[in-house]
Amino acid sequence: MPSCVLAYSGGLDTSVILGWLQDQGYDVHCVYVDLGQPCEDREAIMQKAHDCGAVSARLVDVQEELCRDFAFPVLQWQAKYESIYLLGTSIARPLISKVCLEVAREVGAEAYVHGATGKGNDQCRFQLAAEALDPNVKMIAPWRIQEFRDLFPGRTEMIAYCESKGIPVKASVSKPYSSDENCLHISYEAGDLEDLEINGVDVVDFGMGVSPQDAPDEVEQVTIKIEQGVPVAVNGEALSPLGIVKTLNDIGGRNGVGRIDMVENRFVGMKSRGVYESPGMTVLYDALLVLEQLTMDRDLCHLRDRLKAEVAEMVYYGHWYCARMDALLAFNRSAMEHVTGEVTLGLYKGNIIVESRKSPNSLYDEGIATMEGGGSYNQDDAEGFLRIMGLPYRVQGRITPREY
Repeated sequence: MPSCVLAYSGGLDTSVILGWLQDQGYDVHCVYVDLGQPCEDREAIMQKAHDCGAVSARLVDVQEELCRDFAFPVLQWQAKYESIYLLGTSIARPLISKVCLEVAREVGAEAYVHGATGKGNDQCRFQLAAEALDPNVKMIAPWRIQEFRDLFPGRTEMIAYCESKGIPVKASVSKPYSSDENCLHISYEAGDLEDLEINGVDVVDFGMGVSPQDAPDEVEQVTIKIEQGVPVAVNGEALSPLGIVKTLNDIGGRNGVGRIDMVENRFVGMKSRGVYESPGMTVLYDALLVLEQLTMDRDLCHLRDRLKAEVAEMVYYGHWYCARMDALLAFNRSAMEHVTGEVTLGLYKGNIIVESRKSPNSLYDEGIATMEGGGSYNQDDAEGFLRIMGLPYRVQGRITPREY
């Protein structure tokens, strides 16, 4: 009997796919990649896979790897897709493929199966990562198979299928939006959220924090220590990357930080609506940016900023395991060399306020920057500088005069 590895979450889609694969004659090895999903019962998910007929079911904990090797390098780029989205789902997909291929190699499975739809971005992220790691990989994407789509044209039919087989699922016909969870964020989409006139915040049952309106009525300060662009401590306590993220999720979440509601451009060409919460990473993006302002050379910073939109797009599209990303990550490791110091932020009802910043590598010189008399900056130097800078404009102005 042929066998396959299924990237299994225990949610509606992968629960249906597990049953369908068995109907097709496959032995299914379920792999739950533990990314620190904050709202999920891991033991129950593993038991559910066994109860539903999986040949094997295993949990692989990669939370630390996700934060250290995926999220933090993207954070160092200040990469946000379309200037807003912190890429919490996108970052995790290549890692899921990596883990599933490792298990497939171990158990001798013939194929790798995922539950991403043919309309979304995740199919690209899963498959591009898998093919980069194993050029001979056999992919099974049920949502790209007509027979599967005929059986399950919508979530109503999927829920009915699960009920007929006694498979418990969280989704319901009355509240059918889906979610994707990891230690970095939770995303919500589909169902009622497809109506853009509906307030997404009112529809979603958020899992990582309170609303800004329900947050405390006083500012909470948090101090983050960063070494060469890598967060290493919170409020004086040295922590691992995962520890940093989890601690700031708690602090940011209770202060209503990190919620967004956006319409984004998917890789496949359509626009879609997503509601996201990323309290810890939102705090880290702000803290690192504050320290970069203090320590990064202007031209280096501007060069990085010109490239960060491309990095965000590559992560969003699934171009993680490729030569271009390897080179860009190597570049930014060098760019972060002097980004070391401490930043204290004030969190208040969804807002982030800079309280203080310091660095042994600070390029800020008060003697040069002061607007008071004296100081070490000689304003006479600006005369020759501006004559040189203005030369091409004066020449152009003589040849092609502008009306004024």
